[in-house]
Amino acid sequence: MTCIFCDILDGNREAHMIYEDEDHVAFLDKYPIDDGHTLVIPRTHHERITDMDSDNVGKIFSLVPKIAKAVLIGSGADAFSLAQNNGKAAKQIIPHVHIHIIPRYNNKGTVWTKRQIPSDDVLSELAAKIRSALI
Repeated sequence: MTCIFCDILDGNREAHMIYEDEDHVAFLDKYPIDDGHTLVIPRTHHERITDMDSDNVGKIFSLVPKIAKAVLIGSGADAFSLAQNNGKAAKQIIPHVHIHIIPRYNNKGTVWTKRQIPSDDVLSELAAKIRSALI
């Protein structure tokens, strides 16, 4: 079985990139829980966070504040939630470590299960706003 996130990293699938460095990327979730839902992933494939050494776990989580701040500014969100699932029983859909940064809006409430399917144009515009907010 092929990994969708590895396909993105290899350039075989498109993604609306927010951030890239030597070891990590962040991009908009194609089926977001809310506007600006971003995924942060390591470039090296690991199915679960327990498959990673502690230094690499620390490195990926150390990116979250910077990216989350840009997501808040770029999306106009009021707050955000973090999620990191490991294994099918935990509702991990893609078997590649990823951290969800889910923007939250005071006027919408907090729903974990509702997904939407925005157009590529909407995602491209939002990704550009978030990228421009990266400090």
